[in-house]
Amino acid sequence: MINLDTIREGLTKGEFFLEYMPTISLSDGRCTGAEALIRWRRSTGVVAPDDFIPLVENTPLSGLLTYWVIDTVAVEMGDWLRANPTANLSINVPPEILGRGGMEYVAGKCGLLELASQLILEITERGIPDLLGVEAINNAHKMGLRVALDDLTLDGGSNFAVLVRCNFHIAKLDKSLVAQINPQNPSPEWLTGITALRQMSQMIVIAEGVETEQQIHALHMANIQEVQGFYFSQPISAVDFIAFHHKFAIQIDLPLDALP
Repeated sequence: MINLDTIREGLTKGEFFLEYMPTISLSDGRCTGAEALIRWRRSTGVVAPDDFIPLVENTPLSGLLTYWVIDTVAVEMGDWLRANPTANLSINVPPEILGRGGMEYVAGKCGLLELASQLILEITERGIPDLLGVEAINNAHKMGLRVALDDLTLDGGSNFAVLVRCNFHIAKLDKSLVAQINPQNPSPEWLTGITALRQMSQMIVIAEGVETEQQIHALHMANIQEVQGFYFSQPISAVDFIAFHHKFAIQIDLPLDALP
């Protein structure tokens, strides 16, 4: 049974590990960076993040797991970040720990604070931060950090209310939106809305869950700048990602030649 005690035990035993999901620019096909994703390998197999992340939200374990991720990123990717100053790395951060000094302390201790301009902190809409968290998001630029709103679904007005409230630098479209782009529905209504959002703001928009050439075409036509998804790569180890980036730091051949 998965509960807070087994999660804490897994952290103590070193059962957690990271994988990295590459991010690809739609303008030139370069690999621009990656998102660090936490994984948990038990004796019974790998536990899906959706089966344990919700359990730790708003608990002390939330901070412990986040700090473990930051320390691990520093060890696995610190040298890569220093060697690739134009690349970036995203880290998922629970909103409840923002604005309380812990992030800065851990990032400074492990040496990532010097690489702040290359880091992106991702938070989800379901965990909208309190006043301290909002203040931390709105002042992140003073540390050189960028903040992304993850899992954006454009469901009702709540997403836009959050975007107005906080100074996000990046909006990440949930994979459920991208999945709506298919042969029966090549141009979902939300594409028009996201095009308008792009025109009204300076935010970078990243689409998650890209799996088909048709989706790449539609997102490119909507002026969405970057994408992630199995079309390019599944989440991979640090070693495999560094090799992937080395291979595609210049360009990945995108299926855009058929565009008008």
